[in-house]
Amino acid sequence: MTSTALDPQTTTHAHLTARHFINGQWLGEAETRRMNPARPDELAALSPSGTAADVDAAITAAAAAPPAWAALPAPSRGAILITAGNLLIERQAAIAEDLVREEGKTLAEAKSEVKRASDVLRFFGSLGWAATGEVLPSGLPDTTITTRREPLGVVGLITPWNFPFAIPAWKAAPALISGNAVVIKPAELTPLSATHLARALQDAGLPGGVFNVVHGKGRVVGDALARDPRIAGMSFTGSTNVGLGLQEI
Repeated sequence: MTSTALDPQTTTHAHLTARHFINGQWLGEAETRRMNPARPDELAALSPSGTAADVDAAITAAAAAPPAWAALPAPSRGAILITAGNLLIERQAAIAEDLVREEGKTLAEAKSEVKRASDVLRFFGSLGWAATGEVLPSGLPDTTITTRREPLGVVGLITPWNFPFAIPAWKAAPALISGNAVVIKPAELTPLSATHLARALQDAGLPGGVFNVVHGKGRVVGDALARDPRIAGMSFTGSTNVGLGLQEI
């Protein structure tokens, strides 16, 4: 799939436009266009080219979000994820069409991927009602030892193009239900998938700053994300070479 610079002022393809999602706001000029791999002359998506400043803004928003998000009762966090999963099913047809257009999957496969992402959100959402931590015996009389799991804080995600909807859901859902905030750099070739996921989470009531999306090149956005000391955990799926490069940062 190719990408070329585009003047956003001459474009009216609003339904094909992806933007950064930072602190609950849609930002950035859609200056790069992605073409349909099956029909190279057909526009698939428009997206912004993120900078290190965009990554900084997203991480700043995410770093401010975890205290309030983590303080929210786990069942309340879970309810938001379940609602988002239900919204994905309601929007399955439209999301699948965009997935076919920007990535080249068959329609049946695309619908299946949207269903899988929905299932993932609803499954991890259900864990909001599950017990966490452990109760352990103590050597002292009238004493009980309890453990509980604490969120890391801000989690960075870098995801690939081949499952651009399901993999972001697989990575984001466990982080969110655990009380973390997320900054995701989706694959450059498939920006609409992350946009649909962010929109579903926003419409489900996820507070601003808890889930952030920055589009752009891996060597710019991905590197800035991996280098920032405020990132407490990183999850990456992609090529071996890129993974080794991230490991060295």
